[in-house]
Amino acid sequence: MTALPTTLEEAIHQARVAVSAAIAAGVGRMTVELVDPELKGMPVAQEFYPVLQDLGLTFKIYFPDAGAAALARRDWGNPEFVIRGVDELGGQVEAADQVYVFVEPSAVEVSQVEEICNLAGDRFIVMLNPKLEDVATIGIGYAGRQLRERFLSTLEPVYYLRPLEAAVLVRAYPAPWQLWQATPEGRYDLAAEFPQRPGGEAIDRVLMADAARLGDGAEAAPPRRGGFLSELQSFIRALTQ
Repeated sequence: MTALPTTLEEAIHQARVAVSAAIAAGVGRMTVELVDPELKGMPVAQEFYPVLQDLGLTFKIYFPDAGAAALARRDWGNPEFVIRGVDELGGQVEAADQVYVFVEPSAVEVSQVEEICNLAGDRFIVMLNPKLEDVATIGIGYAGRQLRERFLSTLEPVYYLRPLEAAVLVRAYPAPWQLWQATPEGRYDLAAEFPQRPGGEAIDRVLMADAARLGDGAEAAPPRRGGFLSELQSFIRALTQ
């Protein structure tokens, strides 16, 4: 069972472990998502990429544009590995490359990202905090379905962490998806596990069933003060200052 992290630092550690396990298992294309509107991709990427160094892998990191890549190179002290924007043409795929990391790719870059992924062949792909949930809306109907079937469906969520109202949804490969619910006593308990990512209706059914077990008229437990949510927010603020 995946332990619920208490800080973003612990969550990133879990993400590193999950990616290591996925690479060992041969998962070719993967996503790592820590969902929070205040969380920026660059500091998360800085905390994340050392796992690839620890594994002895040759990797490149791609940001949405050349400006973001230049900022990362500056803030990270011009590291030896390649940092580029997806809009930069030079050095995208080379024989020695083993892993490509895309930081916060969105609908704007999806065509270029897909092209690089196709050129990458059997190399590992990591999408770090992708903004692709609504990417299919750029193609209506048949075009949107094609995009999902051709590209988005090839991405395996190996780490996912999303605080919800009075609950947390988490997945750390190879464990199943887990829904943790806040309790009136001020802790988070494992409420359910799912083999696939649950939709909103499945989550609501679990939370409503739990409320029913508490008795008629019982309200869902609010997110507790202190603990997971507040510590997560504090760590996010520390990273983004």
